[in-house]
Amino acid sequence: MSRRIATAEILSIGTELTVGETTDTNAGDLARSLVEAGVAVTRIVDLPDDLEVVRGAFVAALERADLVVSSGGLGPTPDDLTREAIASLCGETPAVDPGLEAWLRDLWDRRGLPFAEINLKQAWLIPSAEAIPNGNGTAPGWRVRRPEGRTIVALPGPPREMRPMWRDGVLPRLRDEGLGGELAVATLRLTGIGESAVADILGEGLLRATNPVVATYARADAVDVRMSARPDGGRAAVELLDEVAAVVRARLGDHIWATGTTTWAEAIGARLDELGWSLATWESGTAGALATLLGELSALRRAVVEPAATSKPEAAAAGLRAETGADIVLAARARAARSDTAVSVAVATASGILRERRIVFLTGPLGRSRAATTAAAILLERLRRTG
Repeated sequence: MSRRIATAEILSIGTELTVGETTDTNAGDLARSLVEAGVAVTRIVDLPDDLEVVRGAFVAALERADLVVSSGGLGPTPDDLTREAIASLCGETPAVDPGLEAWLRDLWDRRGLPFAEINLKQAWLIPSAEAIPNGNGTAPGWRVRRPEGRTIVALPGPPREMRPMWRDGVLPRLRDEGLGGELAVATLRLTGIGESAVADILGEGLLRATNPVVATYARADAVDVRMSARPDGGRAAVELLDEVAAVVRARLGDHIWATGTTTWAEAIGARLDELGWSLATWESGTAGALATLLGELSALRRAVVEPAATSKPEAAAAGLRAETGADIVLAARARAARSDTAVSVAVATASGILRERRIVFLTGPLGRSRAATTAAAILLERLRRTG
């Protein structure tokens, strides 16, 4: 039975995840890939190496989602139980597949190593499963189509194995069979405002809507507003997205500095290139956070980092501009202000020096990071007002 894949759940299997010894990155990679394909990921679950727990998670996920993707638990050891869990819910018995066995034994033979019979577990298949080739390891994946049309994809845990198997061996097949649907997505990047304030301005009605979906995310360098839409009532996804984006822009326009995944270095670098300008920076009390944020801009002539300078930012900016000949100089000084961080910023150009002072939340590394993004925001605003 064919079934369009509109929803998915992701299971990450391994006791090392549930006891905190390993950080799960596979689920995020899989979720992003599925969402980009127009699939709604409704749950992501970490599971221990416990047969009944894993089996129960698969059974429950198959009752809710069109696709269940797991990673982990496909090794040769007794605590690798993903195959057993899937076989049990399917009511089938695993058996060694001759083709997979020959492939496995050849891997050991080519290296002149003895083949431990425990590895034959990785050659198991059940009647309703097909193997997913693994070009970077010894554990093939499984792809199982259930009678009602729902699909299980089981992949190994190591990311270097999982990622190419998913990208090259699984996704193309799923797309051919009706993965996802039309989905229009846009992200607005904000500065100078916190996530709670963004949510308050957008309002509960907008943030609780199911199509289009509007969601806020607090990132290290910005607050993002992600908007996504699907076709509805004869209207195209992009039409619905444009409509909600216009509302969001009207409410938050003063804080929007970029779209998509644009970084501060990319936004500032693009504007410098448009103007044909060069840049120099000076910072103090930031532990180099500004230089780190801006990265290796081609227009950057010099980046000066001083641990605790006595110079005022405006004097440092004027001096550095005279010394380097840069078209624009950004100088920022951060100092603790009780439980927060005070940021003094100066931007020097041929037309004069702009001075601003801000207070950012918290001290320490977070305060320094926010001081750097505040300085970058002031610089970008000045650049965009030029010309």
